[in-house]
Amino acid sequence: MDVLGPERRLAAVLAADMVGYSRLMEADETGTLARLKTHRIELIDPAIAKNRGRIIKTTGDGMLVEFQSVADAVLCAVEIQRRMERRNTDVSPARWIQFRIGINLGDVIVEENDIFGDGVNVAARLETLAEPGGICVSGAVRDQVGNRLDDVAFEDLGDQTVKNIARPIRVFRVRLDPNPNTPPERATDAAATTISKKPSIAVLPLANMSGDPEQEFFTDGLTEDIITELSRFHDLLVISRNSTFVHKGKAVKVQEVAREFGVDYVLEGSVRKAGDRIRVTVQLIDAETDRHIWAERYDRKLEDIFAIQDEMTRAIAATLPGRVEAATHDRAKRKPTGNMAAYECVLAAKALHHRSIREDNAEAQRLLDRALALDPGYAHAHAWKACVLGQMWIYDWCTDRDATLLQVSAELETALALDDNDSDVHRILAALNLTRDDHDKAAYHQERALALNPNYDLVVVQQGELLTWLGRPEEGIDWIKKAMRLNPYHPERFWNHLGRACYCAEKYAEAAEAFSRITRPDHTHHAFLAATFAQMGNAVAAAAHAAEVLKRVPKFSVAVYLATQHYKREVDRDRHQTGLLKAGLPA
Repeated sequence: MDVLGPERRLAAVLAADMVGYSRLMEADETGTLARLKTHRIELIDPAIAKNRGRIIKTTGDGMLVEFQSVADAVLCAVEIQRRMERRNTDVSPARWIQFRIGINLGDVIVEENDIFGDGVNVAARLETLAEPGGICVSGAVRDQVGNRLDDVAFEDLGDQTVKNIARPIRVFRVRLDPNPNTPPERATDAAATTISKKPSIAVLPLANMSGDPEQEFFTDGLTEDIITELSRFHDLLVISRNSTFVHKGKAVKVQEVAREFGVDYVLEGSVRKAGDRIRVTVQLIDAETDRHIWAERYDRKLEDIFAIQDEMTRAIAATLPGRVEAATHDRAKRKPTGNMAAYECVLAAKALHHRSIREDNAEAQRLLDRALALDPGYAHAHAWKACVLGQMWIYDWCTDRDATLLQVSAELETALALDDNDSDVHRILAALNLTRDDHDKAAYHQERALALNPNYDLVVVQQGELLTWLGRPEEGIDWIKKAMRLNPYHPERFWNHLGRACYCAEKYAEAAEAFSRITRPDHTHHAFLAATFAQMGNAVAAAAHAAEVLKRVPKFSVAVYLATQHYKREVDRDRHQTGLLKAGLPA
């Protein structure tokens, strides 16, 4: 009887390995693992699935993938490397996560869920020949692909001798030029730079005024942390530490520094230690006018210097972008709309969106359309277009709700493809999934947004809103109040989020106080106030607000209204329903 040999088949094999894994793990083990996991979940695994690949095995820093089609393997590798390059744009080079990828077409031996043999070994050797962020393929792969992939080109590297392979291997490098079918990340010519110009800032090294050389580590560390945290804001171009620290210890003129770095704003300040207290003073200067537009002083008891450093960094990073945005908005208001840059259009659209008025929403859409006409690859504009359309959907200002929701999804998909490190993209994706009552996906994107920018008030307040929907209103209240501290000039709708959280926590007096802060309440605010006063036993106030609801929406129904709410727990939905019915609103 003949004994069957091992199963063999022809396969396209992709071998990938992470560059500098050990170094990154040594520097920041937790952060590296978290970022690698995020890249796997959001980018690598979806790209493999989309191109019909099968993950054979993974190691801490690499993976082996099998494809039935050579073209699919190459397209998958190109997509991963191009998108990883975009992801690294806003990260310091020392923290870049890059992969080398090798692809071979060859015979493999199949054992259960694993593959072995020459086809695999050659792919692994090709990976070692690739540059960081690059792809090398064998001659067999190049021959099979031919000219079928329009946006992929190859460079012949000739025959190469590699370890443990007796014969030389013909190697080709895949040229990762920008995909002509992908909208540009940003135009690079001078005119385009003007179109999408973001406000820019240089953070000068804080001056140590203590006369104590030991305080230098604190002042330098605080400066570096401020630069790092400000860099999380995608609407702000921050000059690197290496550039600004050349001015450490020197007397400088702000306007000269601004000209040197080409920035709009300069942050300067000082640190002074006296006894057991430390004082940090910072001031933001508009370089164009040499005018102080914001200043703050922080006095703390010197107990845990690193805790103070963290606290002050958070406070400055949370407040300063809002002051820059306000100052830039003031500049933009002095320009006719036709001369506004793409960034300024987005900035004006944000301000209009926060008013939650139908006419302002329509004008915000027009401004965002103009921004995208000027710069189609502006991810942040696509994200805010989704946000403004989402507001139109929530308030039912659209003629076709299904079509509007599809448009919101399309804008977010574009934004995510252009820049999946933008906290606003994930913030709005969380909100979109919440409208679909997909609490798990909403929580995932919210967590991602919070990790990308923990000092962004819109992300922080949404954390509180989401926790309320999930049935954790006490925690929600803390997050919403934190957002209010981060941005004392917060949009009025923050009070709505606080009111809902207090209602769900059965803190009815605090809920009523929060809702009363809204200057132009709509029928939903009156409905909440009616329910709140009903729960408090104030029948007169509850009836007055219920009457206001029916005056504005004569066909109001508690059942229809509650269908638009996103409570995960029935007990929270029932509490809301009880209050509305107690107030006398029709079921």
